[in-house]
Amino acid sequence: MTTASGDATGHTSSRGPRAGGTDRWLRRMAAAPNARARLICFPHAGGSAGFFFPLLQSLPDTVEAYAVQYPGRQDRLAEPCLTSVDELVDAVCEVLRQGPAMPLVLFGHSMGATLAFEVARRRERSGAGSPLGLIVSGRRAPSLQRTETVHQRDDAGLVAEIRRLSGTDDSLLDDPEIRGMFLPALRADYRAIETYRMAPGPPLGCPLSVFVGDADPRVSVAEAEAWREQAGGEISLQVFPGGHFYLSDRPEEFSGRLTAELHRLCGPVPGPR
Repeated sequence: MTTASGDATGHTSSRGPRAGGTDRWLRRMAAAPNARARLICFPHAGGSAGFFFPLLQSLPDTVEAYAVQYPGRQDRLAEPCLTSVDELVDAVCEVLRQGPAMPLVLFGHSMGATLAFEVARRRERSGAGSPLGLIVSGRRAPSLQRTETVHQRDDAGLVAEIRRLSGTDDSLLDDPEIRGMFLPALRADYRAIETYRMAPGPPLGCPLSVFVGDADPRVSVAEAEAWREQAGGEISLQVFPGGHFYLSDRPEEFSGRLTAELHRLCGPVPGPR
């Protein structure tokens, strides 16, 4: 969930570049002068790019990290929110198409996992190339459909859902002004992910890594393991202690495991495609 100065877990960040033009979609989280690959991170429903900043400061020096900033929050507050996964994927794919010809690793948490998955599929189908790897976190496999209507609740119902996930400090949720700023984006994101249905298609052509908290109220370990159906090759499942926001509760452990995964996926990174 986006707040006035941070993200769904209450983290704030005053660092990172300001973006304009198509770059308004991508915020650099960690510079890498010797970068040979780019990590693109997709936030959860209601989340902002800044959510990832404290989690991406110990990456390999060959990987430059970026996070997606969805419209309708923070410095994009005046822009209309997008309310479907297809719209969000279309926009991100266009931004990546215009970017440097550098190998990619895609990482997404919760709703962001679905977006990262669909971007990977879209790029493979379009001939843009398979990513070096896809890392999905805190989200059940896309083949497991579930009827969910959080986006149809009133404001109190939306806030109750976020309290259940322990995504934000109660002091922020209790502030009417802050709620008024983040609830429209939160509702739009929930509408996008709750109305999403995966279209049939071949499995991915890249390695797939799955992260999940062992006490996540939104996804069980078995539901996370079902991502195996989308893997055409190798798959890695890693279970962390914690709930839906396990990565923020244990940032050092998460960062260490993500770094190890990037070393494994990127290895000797090939030149630009």
